[in-house]
Amino acid sequence: MHTIEPFFRWRDDYTAETDENSPFYGRIYDEFGFTNAIYNYYIHPQWDDFGSQTLYLKILWVDYNKHYAIIEFIGEWNDILYNDIMNLKRNVIDTLNNEGIIKYILIGDNVLNFHADDDSYYQEWFDDIINEGGWIVCVNLLKHVMDEILEYNLHYYLKVEEELNDLDWRVMKPDYMFEIINGYLKIKSLK
Repeated sequence: MHTIEPFFRWRDDYTAETDENSPFYGRIYDEFGFTNAIYNYYIHPQWDDFGSQTLYLKILWVDYNKHYAIIEFIGEWNDILYNDIMNLKRNVIDTLNNEGIIKYILIGDNVLNFHADDDSYYQEWFDDIINEGGWIVCVNLLKHVMDEILEYNLHYYLKVEEELNDLDWRVMKPDYMFEIINGYLKIKSLK
């Protein structure tokens, strides 16, 4: 797991640690010391800790003019044991919401498991953004992760669309990725 880095190709144009509005502003990374772990497996030091014991993230892109953020995750999303959604909402999302971010792209290629519990923080997040035209979209989830989200009816808050679950996002620029997803959701809402 220590060799899986957060996506880095957009770093020339945006990094959360240099963004004064980011919850990770000013963070310094040790490229040689591995301190964070998911269970017994160390992870790459570029991943950001937001208070979960088994889930880490990287804010890959924020566009304050278009009001969207792209966030990549690694690990086990566990709301039952660690209330990961509460930590995410309070320690990351609330800060971004306060800066006008209302559209979220959550990249789940490296989310290995998902354990749902109460939906109240998902609902709170959804309620914070829906009146402004916001949305939360998950892309590239493993099938069993998507199944868990659907089983617990979290798809009311998190858009999990088959058409967006095999998105080759690493070859795209962030604005292009956003336009594809935003356009897809607009077309789908017309049906």
